[in-house]
Amino acid sequence: MHKNTYHVKVIWDSEAEVWVAESEEIHGLITEAETQAELESKLRIMVPELLLENGLIDYCIKQPKIPVRIHEERDFDLYVPCTGIRKSVLRLFSHQSIQHI
Repeated sequence: MHKNTYHVKVIWDSEAEVWVAESEEIHGLITEAETQAELESKLRIMVPELLLENGLIDYCIKQPKIPVRIHEERDFDLYVPCTGIRKSVLRLFSHQSIQHI
C-alpha cells in the first residue's frame, strides 16, 4: 500500500458554478465539474495517471490503494433576521459551530 496521503483542495467557484480541484502535491492536477460526484469520478482517473506520469508511483509495484484526502472550501452568505428574535435565541446560535451544510 502507498504510504503517502495526497491532498486535493476542492473549491466551489460560484461564478462559474463548478467545483474546482487542484493539488500542490500532484503536479498538473487541475480539473472542474458541475457536481462533487462528477469531480470525484474525474479524480479517480486523473490522480493515478498524474502520479504515474510524475514518477511518484510505479506500474510494477502493487499499490491497490492511493490515499487521497479532499479538503473542501466554499463560501456562503448568512443573513440575520431583523425582527422577532430575542437576544437569548441569538446568543444560543452564536455559541454553536456551523459544520458542513
